[in-house]
Amino acid sequence: MFPELPSVLSAPMGSRTQKMRLPMFTQKGLLEVPSPTEKDWSQDDDEDYVFRDPDRERDSLPQPYRMINKLVTLLFDRAWEVIEERDTLRQAELSRTQPTTYPPVMESKLNQMPNCMAICQDYVFIGGAKGFSIYNLYNAKRIYVWDKLKVDVTSIWATDLGSEILVAPVDEMGIVRLLYFYKGGLFLIKAINEVDDTSKQTTCVKMEVSQGGDFAALLLQGAGDIWLDVYKLPKESWLKEVEHPQLALNPKKKGRQPQLNTPEPMTSDNLEMDTNICFKGDIKLSLPVHILKIKPPKPVTGTTFKSPLEVFAKIEDCYGLGSGQNHFIKDSQWEQHTAIFKATYKKYLDGEWEEEPLSTATFYFLLPSCITAMPMEVKSPSGVACVLGIHWTRHHNFLLYSLNRTLKDRVDPEGVWPCAAPIAVSQLSSCSSYLVLACEDGVLTLWDLAEGFPLGVIALPEGCFCQSIHFLKYFVVHKGQNMYPEGPVKSHTMCVVLCTDASLHLVAAKGSQGPTSRVLVERPVKHPDEAICAVAPVPALPGMVLVFSRNGSVQLLDVAKPQVVCAFAPPGTHHPAGHWTPVFVVSLQQPYFLLRGDPPGEPESTDSASDVQSSVFYFHFDAYPLLENTSRNCTIPHTDVTDGTVLAQVVPLEKRCESFLQRRLKRLSRTE
Repeated sequence: MFPELPSVLSAPMGSRTQKMRLPMFTQKGLLEVPSPTEKDWSQDDDEDYVFRDPDRERDSLPQPYRMINKLVTLLFDRAWEVIEERDTLRQAELSRTQPTTYPPVMESKLNQMPNCMAICQDYVFIGGAKGFSIYNLYNAKRIYVWDKLKVDVTSIWATDLGSEILVAPVDEMGIVRLLYFYKGGLFLIKAINEVDDTSKQTTCVKMEVSQGGDFAALLLQGAGDIWLDVYKLPKESWLKEVEHPQLALNPKKKGRQPQLNTPEPMTSDNLEMDTNICFKGDIKLSLPVHILKIKPPKPVTGTTFKSPLEVFAKIEDCYGLGSGQNHFIKDSQWEQHTAIFKATYKKYLDGEWEEEPLSTATFYFLLPSCITAMPMEVKSPSGVACVLGIHWTRHHNFLLYSLNRTLKDRVDPEGVWPCAAPIAVSQLSSCSSYLVLACEDGVLTLWDLAEGFPLGVIALPEGCFCQSIHFLKYFVVHKGQNMYPEGPVKSHTMCVVLCTDASLHLVAAKGSQGPTSRVLVERPVKHPDEAICAVAPVPALPGMVLVFSRNGSVQLLDVAKPQVVCAFAPPGTHHPAGHWTPVFVVSLQQPYFLLRGDPPGEPESTDSASDVQSSVFYFHFDAYPLLENTSRNCTIPHTDVTDGTVLAQVVPLEKRCESFLQRRLKRLSRTE
């Protein structure tokens, strides 16, 4: 039988008390009353006492029971420490002030898990299994379903063309399709990168459409190579062709298109729709025009030229000299640099090396400005993109390519902006007036494209590296409330920067004063589950951003204070468990944002995920008491702006002088 367990096993705190007891002397024989005089004391008493360590009282147990006793005691001690830590965290959580949490105002129940969402005008486009669905933004009713694909849609773009909408879904095979949505009709324009031979199929990695829908750029990958294709979109021709369909009918339309057959018009009986929409596959629209193909910059290699004069003699023109391009280096010099590098970093180079991944690109369509000015002979309408800005991973340069060209023209950048370190992240403002380039060393460069000069350079705190950048529309604080100044604001910009350590920073720049930075949210040390995983500005609320955390919480942060205004949460059954990757979209024109309700448990496979019941929740900012006044009264007139620096940028010189003279006249009239 097992020996009787000591009492310390039943009380975890007993082991701690035992460890705190001091060593003691125990007499071997019987205790006697000592003699009152010291001379009568025995000199051999020291041999009659034995030193005992309380921690080794039970070492006399035989094995394996002594080992079992120690392991059980250690287990109880560690369990008690975990219990105390959790109790401390629970007490701290209860003492924290919890923000007001608002539920969604509407819900769209779906039979399958949606993968992506987009909002344009009054419509919501939700991509999922075998196609996408169109919903009404204001009542969450489904209007139409386009489900003629064999695979799921993984991402979707919707661009406002005025009275029309350009929809671009990308499926799991990486195929991009352009669809034209106009007055209840959905027209297929083209599957851009679809080919008959699947072995030659290319995959779309990223896509961008310019403001107004004049150009589209696709980052394609295939056969171990990657490149960027740029297309000019004939949107004026599309409008004429859909308004006069007899000019665009395709009488020979008998070819096989098993994925895109014309479905029957949907009715209100099976879709609860409030608008009749049908897919018109018999109308053939004009195809996009391929104008540009850009490949990643080639690595610098050695040349056989023996002298600089021989190099200049072989160069056709002086284009690119001093811009960071068209470098020439002798083979011997290149070999010498390689040998020095390998000798210096030999201990890091030893061992197996993984194959370097393909370089990816980040690109933007830039409007005409002082920096991206077009030649005098080129006439481009205002508001139409004229330059494509691009940077590749692990490269230092931001390249500018003119869009006024054909596919036969030579592909050379019109401008090169070199940086001190490889560019990691970049972002263009929604008005296309400001650009931020964040390098791998944590340094940010802010550009004012409209005025044609850099706003400044600023470094993030040590150890912080940029993960994403989000521009805010410039606002001022007037009487404790965030307000948008009426009219344009020049050389004033703000952006929030999410770092890789989940900290959030606000970077602001004003003219020639130089950029400033301050921390909005510190890196969560005590609560790792509260780490920020996504950020989204809210254009309807000045100075507000949505902050999504890994634990599934969604909070509205006021960057001016900074403090959390409120929180948003779907019903309890849709609260996600574990690390959360939110699927959401924020409307740029309306005070709405949509959030996918993720189930608590993750599906085991993609097949089962497509059959999971899911919901999309609609949050309307005007429906909540704390926000209704903010979204409805969010602008301030020029005359009420008290910040002199802002007023000087907002109001033209003539109006500033007139306002100054009027104030002086009022003061004189009061004194008289």
